[in-house]
Amino acid sequence: MKTEANARADTDEGPFYRGAIRWLAELEDGAILRVAFFALLAGTASVLYVDFRELTAGQSAGPQLGRPILPPSNPALPEGPMPNVTTAPDVLDQPLEIALGTGGQLHLTGTIDPGSAERFASEIAARGEYVQTVVLDSPGGSVVDALTIGSLIHEQGLATEVAAGSLCASSCPIIFASGAERIASPNAAIGVHQIYASALAGDLRDGVRAAGVAMADAQSTTAEIIAHLTKTGVDPAMWLHALQTPPDRLYYFSPEEMTALKIVTNLAEN
Repeated sequence: MKTEANARADTDEGPFYRGAIRWLAELEDGAILRVAFFALLAGTASVLYVDFRELTAGQSAGPQLGRPILPPSNPALPEGPMPNVTTAPDVLDQPLEIALGTGGQLHLTGTIDPGSAERFASEIAARGEYVQTVVLDSPGGSVVDALTIGSLIHEQGLATEVAAGSLCASSCPIIFASGAERIASPNAAIGVHQIYASALAGDLRDGVRAAGVAMADAQSTTAEIIAHLTKTGVDPAMWLHALQTPPDRLYYFSPEEMTALKIVTNLAEN
């Protein structure tokens, strides 16, 4: 005697996998290959989407050079000492603060958030005759804003400086490289890593499309950075280290590299 469950199993209303097996058996070989291909494509797209979501969670749209992971790591010197950053992490994490100091110094401290370039331009417009040196202590942030700030520094012929124990990482070196005179302590922490983009839409198709746009944006932004470095007199080979370093790590330049790549014009205690 069949139970009610066994009776159902012999019909088309049985468990889902039985219907799926029956459906696959009725397909032609070419149709099966097409189904397998699209399933693989969907799975790959899902992985890309999740990876980008995890990488860019909480970031603003557009090309980014994210904040460094502390303690920092240098792939070229895995056993070597890391730069000693003395600035408090909560200070570095705050939106970029622009403060006028003594001796013609303009201090840029904190994360380069979208809109930083506008605030910097307003400060230069108001007090540009007084400002001589832009002093940096930043973990980086918006590449677009960093390039705009750097271009204005270059146009104005201002100097840039990174003091001992200060950090200039990610997109911040773009600003530092813009100075007519580039002053850094041998104990300054100056490092770079890869660009990534943080604009992703809510559904899978938009997410995959955004991943492709992100790659294109990263390439065009990299070209813009290299052109800017060339214009300011820094060896564009500096950015090769950024391209080779994952976005969750940092490549810190040694004092010898800072000099050889013309990242600094004056390497001295400051």
